[in-house]
Amino acid sequence: MLLYMSQSQEATPPPLHSVSVAGVVVREDGRLLAIRRADNGTWELPGGILELDETPEAGVAREVLEETGIHVEVDELTGVYKNTTRGIVALVFRCKPSGGTERPSSESTAVSWLTPDEVAERMAEVFAIRLLDALDGNGPHVRSHDGRKLLSAH
Repeated sequence: MLLYMSQSQEATPPPLHSVSVAGVVVREDGRLLAIRRADNGTWELPGGILELDETPEAGVAREVLEETGIHVEVDELTGVYKNTTRGIVALVFRCKPSGGTERPSSESTAVSWLTPDEVAERMAEVFAIRLLDALDGNGPHVRSHDGRKLLSAH
């Protein structure tokens, strides 16, 4: 059986995925940190591709700081999200701000603290759900989407 499994994996190339991390940064007043991306103008969570030599928590802290100027303490994993079209698996963590001053970067044209209602208005559903999942306390959630709409939720 082992030989068979080994041969079948060699016959088809392995799937290629990238792993990204994102931070749901919640301020004491309940507002949530969001960025307007420089490349496409959409509102999303701060985050990006996890580097090979870093832990997910370190990656979240780095990405949030790079994109927003805000230092964070990483609390907990709140969801795992897969974009089935692009092969991206996103690990989303709830965080607390611990310093810094919000400012845009080369990757963001705006940084704002939004209410949950503003998140629902400004973000595409596949990104807004990540923030709302982080607030419900029932995670970690596991969801898949095709870039436009949710396909599954657990």
